[in-house]
Amino acid sequence: MPNSFNQSVIDEFRSNAGKVGGPFEGGDLLLLTTTGAKSGKPYTTPLGYVRDGDLLLVVGSNLGGPRHPDWYHNLLAHPQVRVEVGTETYEAIAVPAEGERRDRLFAQAVRVAPGYADYQARTARTLPVVVLEPAEPEYEEADGEVLHEVTTLADKLIQVHTWLRAQLRHVRAEAEAHLLARAAHQGPGEPPAPGLGLQIRQHCLAFCQSLEFHHTGEDAHVFPAVGRYHPELLPALDRLQEEHRAIARIQADLLTLLAGIGNADPGPGPDPEQFLAELERMSEELLAHLAYEEEQVIPALAEVPWPPVAPGSAPAAS
Repeated sequence: MPNSFNQSVIDEFRSNAGKVGGPFEGGDLLLLTTTGAKSGKPYTTPLGYVRDGDLLLVVGSNLGGPRHPDWYHNLLAHPQVRVEVGTETYEAIAVPAEGERRDRLFAQAVRVAPGYADYQARTARTLPVVVLEPAEPEYEEADGEVLHEVTTLADKLIQVHTWLRAQLRHVRAEAEAHLLARAAHQGPGEPPAPGLGLQIRQHCLAFCQSLEFHHTGEDAHVFPAVGRYHPELLPALDRLQEEHRAIARIQADLLTLLAGIGNADPGPGPDPEQFLAELERMSEELLAHLAYEEEQVIPALAEVPWPPVAPGSAPAAS
């Protein structure tokens, strides 16, 4: 739970279209909701922000304290966050900047809010700069085509699958670009090429956690309901659940490779080529799985309204 001061700021923010008084009056303020690294519970924190083009940046200053703030540890464990700014609310992937990019963005933050330089001077730790990348736009497009309005559970499943495919393409493109940059970096007298970084880690972790959530929901709710009304689909549903388990094993291997990134003493880091090989293995299985699921299950879900109709209530007028 937020402390009483933070909660009063949150309440004022939400009741006043994102505007607050007191020490934050006139400043750029957002609400960041993270998932607890240990508890798994949502935590909302008011934070100042700086713009970088269309993206928002937040700095883990913790008022210059010796440790990173709790919200930073939370987003390392669960990269998907919720951002509230003004009257807008959206889901985002939180990506800490690294190296030259972090230095450039921190200098930009200091130009806008010089107090960040004072906070940095108070502590030996490097203040993290976190980029909040909207996660939703790719939800709306499938191979360049805008999706139709979501009115059935079949539409919803296609929407989720579209997002998963887009995020998978994103992670693969980042990993491949990293390997190319790493190869170009190699040469006589050159320092060791960098390992995988936080950007790839955060996107991969967000994708894997979303996929796990999606498959858990299907196993617990969607597939049992489909099986009750369509017993002829039970063999296909059994196959899909077995594929869920196979994909989960590959996910676990990927996350094991990424485990050291973001730690205070990460060591040499994961091998990018091994990571990309595991990612390609999961990509092949996942894309085949999604295609088979759509072929088998979509027709059975086409008549189920979305959002669900509460028992005893009439469906919305069309």
